[in-house]
Amino acid sequence: MKSTLSLKKLLFILVLFSTTQLNAQVLTSKQIDSISEKVLSTFKVPGIAVAVIKDGQVIHSKGYGLRSLKSGKKTDENTVFAIASNTKAFTAAALGILIDEKKLSWDTKVTDVIPEFKMFDPYVTAEFTITDLLSHRSGLGLGAGDLMFWPDSSIVTKKQVIHNLRYLKPVSGFRTKWDYDNLLYIVAGEVIERVSGMKYEDFVETRIMQPLGMTNSALSFNRLKNKSNVIDAHAPVNGVITAIPRNFSESSNAAGGINTSVKDLSKWVITQLNGRKYGEKLEKTLFSKSAQNKMWTLQSIIPTQTGLYNTHFFGYGLGWFLSDENGYFVAEHTGGLAGMVSEVTLIPELKLGIIVLTNQQSGGAYYSITNSIKDGYFGIKGKDRIKEQDDDEKAGKEYGKKATDKVWADIEAELKNTANKPDIKYYLGTYADVWFGDVTISDQNGKLHFQSRNSPALKGDMVYYKGNTFIIKWYDRSFDADAFVNFSLDNNGVPNGFKMQAISPLTDFSFDFQDLDLKRK
Repeated sequence: MKSTLSLKKLLFILVLFSTTQLNAQVLTSKQIDSISEKVLSTFKVPGIAVAVIKDGQVIHSKGYGLRSLKSGKKTDENTVFAIASNTKAFTAAALGILIDEKKLSWDTKVTDVIPEFKMFDPYVTAEFTITDLLSHRSGLGLGAGDLMFWPDSSIVTKKQVIHNLRYLKPVSGFRTKWDYDNLLYIVAGEVIERVSGMKYEDFVETRIMQPLGMTNSALSFNRLKNKSNVIDAHAPVNGVITAIPRNFSESSNAAGGINTSVKDLSKWVITQLNGRKYGEKLEKTLFSKSAQNKMWTLQSIIPTQTGLYNTHFFGYGLGWFLSDENGYFVAEHTGGLAGMVSEVTLIPELKLGIIVLTNQQSGGAYYSITNSIKDGYFGIKGKDRIKEQDDDEKAGKEYGKKATDKVWADIEAELKNTANKPDIKYYLGTYADVWFGDVTISDQNGKLHFQSRNSPALKGDMVYYKGNTFIIKWYDRSFDADAFVNFSLDNNGVPNGFKMQAISPLTDFSFDFQDLDLKRK
């Protein structure tokens, strides 16, 4: 028997059915509550804030858990978190605004704005553009030079950071490979200052935050007008989640300084998803369509696998990671500082935005929530994203633990062998790296003691390991970044310098010890 349905009606029913099936799986606010509460306990995160934006409206905005284990106060949608590298999209947008005003272009050479800008290679210096500053393809290694401001330096100025770029040796060809960096976003902030005639922080706050009504946000913690509802950072310290100090240099604000809430950050996300438009009737435009297209165009390709969402491409635009997931274009970014990590995800075709801010440094927490919400809109059922991320984190930690346990077992064995211990007096003195500055090795109660001048928190005892190699055990155990120190000797067998390497493969890449080459002064 032939169907009495017309082709048009049949197509309508099929579309309606598929749409209903998709929407039927979208998480409700109560389900997001349940997932977020489970994430708190699974990943031992004190506090989380989550926002979901759909079709220009905030459909979920809520805090979970505690702002701080010290205060015990609850997190809500107005609680302020540091969003770290999610700041980079604001820096790119600020440059887009200046380019819309014809004050420079994406192809403007950096030396045209900052004449003293200098990379290790003269050719790279001469050809380096505004686009290059934002796309992580400079040839520098992962996190190169981050120790100038990480974990705590308030001594190194932006001027010194820009000057010291010339000493950082490339590890790949210019524009040939993606390696994430922070220093060049600091340079981008300086470009904004010199072109606009305003401080970077003032420009972003007055030209982006204020127009969007982000009244509870600032370009750094110190610039917040109201600190009555802010989080503390938390990290494992000897296996116990503990509140830790905030350590971030003001000179690095253009790379990761913003402090904000999910309520405020939702306004930024809505503007992005509304095609840069804002205002009661979307009558105002933050930056041009051309600028947004540039920011959302691949500049650097990152090797990838199909992963969770059948991804075919992955890379970096300007201030955003870009990919396809289940056939949809995705722009997203993560941010991480000591004791706090976050993620912002945009899926423009679905007019969907997801924000997850946390006050503990477990990436599994924000991935679990983001992926669970995405699954609903992608029509994916039956996936336990919390378990997936928890299993991945446990496997990673076990891998890192094996590496560090072996080293400490070797050290315990060496401590029992008194015959081959070196005389520590030969290692004492001040050593210097051209971009990192001075390190003093001193004798404290019969032990070698390491102290950085420009990063005061980098201090700890040095334990003999093998040959001319020692281990630094940092006093601040939240770093999780103990390191090898390998001394070189002169012709008389006297130490004349040393290089360093992180012990654990899980050490944060901003501890770029491998880039140091310290020489005795």
